[in-house]
Amino acid sequence: MEQKMFCYQCQETAGCRGCTMVGVCGKQPDVAAMQDLLVYVSRGISAVTTALRGEGKEISPEINHLITLNLFITITNANFDKESIEARIRATLEEKAKLLTQLSTTQGLPEAALWDGSGDWEEKAKTVGVLSTENEDIRSLRELITYGLKGLSAYSKHANVLLQDDPQVDAFLQRALAATLDDSLTVDDLVALTMETGKYGVAGMAMLDKANTSTYGNPEITKVNIGVRKNPGILVSGHDLRDLEMLLEQTQGTGVDVYTHSEMLPAHYYPAFKKYPNFVGNYGNAWWKQKEEFESFHGPILMTTNCIVPPKDSYKDRMYTTGAAGYPGCTHIPGEVGEQKDFSAIIAHAKKCAPPAEIETGEIVGGFAHAQVLALADKVVEAVKSGAIKKFVVMAGCDGRAKSRDYYTEFAKALPQDTVILTAGCAKYKYNKLPLGDIGGIPRVLDAGQCNDSYSLAVIALKLKEVFGLEDINDLPIIYNIAWYEQKAVIVLLSLLYLGVKNIHLGPTLPAFLSPNVAKVLVDNFGIVGISSVEEDMKFFFG
Repeated sequence: MEQKMFCYQCQETAGCRGCTMVGVCGKQPDVAAMQDLLVYVSRGISAVTTALRGEGKEISPEINHLITLNLFITITNANFDKESIEARIRATLEEKAKLLTQLSTTQGLPEAALWDGSGDWEEKAKTVGVLSTENEDIRSLRELITYGLKGLSAYSKHANVLLQDDPQVDAFLQRALAATLDDSLTVDDLVALTMETGKYGVAGMAMLDKANTSTYGNPEITKVNIGVRKNPGILVSGHDLRDLEMLLEQTQGTGVDVYTHSEMLPAHYYPAFKKYPNFVGNYGNAWWKQKEEFESFHGPILMTTNCIVPPKDSYKDRMYTTGAAGYPGCTHIPGEVGEQKDFSAIIAHAKKCAPPAEIETGEIVGGFAHAQVLALADKVVEAVKSGAIKKFVVMAGCDGRAKSRDYYTEFAKALPQDTVILTAGCAKYKYNKLPLGDIGGIPRVLDAGQCNDSYSLAVIALKLKEVFGLEDINDLPIIYNIAWYEQKAVIVLLSLLYLGVKNIHLGPTLPAFLSPNVAKVLVDNFGIVGISSVEEDMKFFFG
């Protein structure tokens, strides 16, 4: 049967090989084709900006932001709206044409840099997708780099909307994206570029950490309500704190409550958001349960980033998108970097809706980003020295639909009582509501925040290394058992590898985009292995 598409960028890709007829995520072949073409033109304009920098010419923040948002739009579950993706392609081609006139010569530029958008886009997309690179290992490394850059673009975009930019991160992202067009690069060249991607992943997450904490304060230990009130509400999902802030400002005095969902939960940990009396709590669980949870919420939902599941008709008219997110038939709320978004439509919609149905009650505790944990450093170090804490287990990353992910719940339950889980990202929903208790007042699940807050876990590890006077980060009593789903997890993984972390267990499956030879490089050099059973992995980690 002829393939209608090819995509293998997420963990749930069909058969752990690739989606060829329709995406497991719900992405249709025509949307997949336009996403492939958007990546292609983003590579092309990046080749032009890289050449311009080589001539000593500056690239505007607006062009940097355009490329960043392009990549973010192509992340799994972010944007299913073909028309909006086509509009991005047209805008990129227009800006590229202007930039080309600034070059002293176009000699040596790749075809992607010179393509003017002529011809049939669907046919063009067939020639520039993943499988257009014939060599399996070159293709694997190009995609690994590209997916890391997609994750980096997401974190950069969140920093950009808080008016933080790092020109070096932008320059690298574009240089690396352009390099995926360069047929002269060898496997060794691309392996080196993969590690450099991890280096800039650390820089990108540090930039976002600075943007978040300088704007909203350092996260602090917080109890988050998971019940509901009797007012109508708006449910905010995704990762963009600036969108949440604007919505909270505009809902004051309206009688509309605001709840977080999934990766937006850690917003409650920031001091700046605690001043809003209608910021109620967190509703529901990880992204993949949204079909039933969005239905029972009754009010409108604002999707600020990726993690959209194609909505049911029963609530599709209540789902709004903004930023990189998009879904056909759902209202999109526009707004560029630095602009004030108008959320009046979703607020008016909420006033007409019933209050959310209660699906659970109680509280969950989080807020253990690096500043908060380091404030408790003496207590943590003493617990380690006394033997009260024998090991930390990093269980950061993503949640997902696969039944195999129940492994992480059972793994958390089976951990010895003298271990503490360090987590970030929506993987926490596999165990953050379990009664795992504490060790001398230190909770056994320390939630640092969103997936980008995996940076906090690295900072904590490096600080502990310093406190204990160790030469190697791998000598710490820390083990890594990380779940991945999409491209932001890829940049987190590459960042950890750049920092020298070894022996990471990665699951529930290894990425389909790793060729056997590339997987062997990761295994041989970094000790990356897949998960097995809870019993076998407990023996491996704890003897």
